[in-house]
Amino acid sequence: MLAKYENKLNKIRESIIEINNGLVSANKMILEGFENCNIEKFNTAKSFIKNVSSKTNSIDKDIITILALQSPEASDLRAMVAYLKITNELVRAAANTRNFVKGFVNICNDIDLHTVNSYAIPMQKSTVQALEYAIAMINIDDVDEIQECFNKVLIAESKTDDLFEMIEANLMEQSKLIDEFGKYHKMLSALRKSEKIADRAMSIASLLLFAKIGGEIHQF
Repeated sequence: MLAKYENKLNKIRESIIEINNGLVSANKMILEGFENCNIEKFNTAKSFIKNVSSKTNSIDKDIITILALQSPEASDLRAMVAYLKITNELVRAAANTRNFVKGFVNICNDIDLHTVNSYAIPMQKSTVQALEYAIAMINIDDVDEIQECFNKVLIAESKTDDLFEMIEANLMEQSKLIDEFGKYHKMLSALRKSEKIADRAMSIASLLLFAKIGGEIHQF
């Protein structure tokens, strides 16, 4: 019985890691797409995050089954609660990624290279790092290591916030004419999605910190 229970837990963790790795691959492909506004790579990014809602629904069902039938102890119970919330964050991150691609492919040729190279690319790199550090926490048990990894997510997410503010200031400075406001608004709306993906990574990291060491759940 114990072996079967552990297998179910491992399956849930592996499924969560798999979805997050798909998000990492999608956002790395977006990063490559920034070069020369490569529409093909932007569209390819979406292939890494297909059927995320269906996959997370399956994970949720497995979690609910464990909660109903196995009566997990405190540490495992925290993990189950955290995983149940993490699946929602994965769905939101996938939606942000798809919406980023959808919005950005229509305006990428309008954004000057300085904004892309100085702000958009570094912001996307920080988004990828936040996702990578967050999911690494799921297989760490040492308290100091888990806290260190959490701090890395926090730093990466903070960078995306700072860089988005720089993008916002830079684009608004360029938008001097009222008839151009719509174009710059679309740029900011698209680029904000990258920043939102990092927010989701921060929430995942917070939930995994709760799963490992307890305390309160803080989501972003």
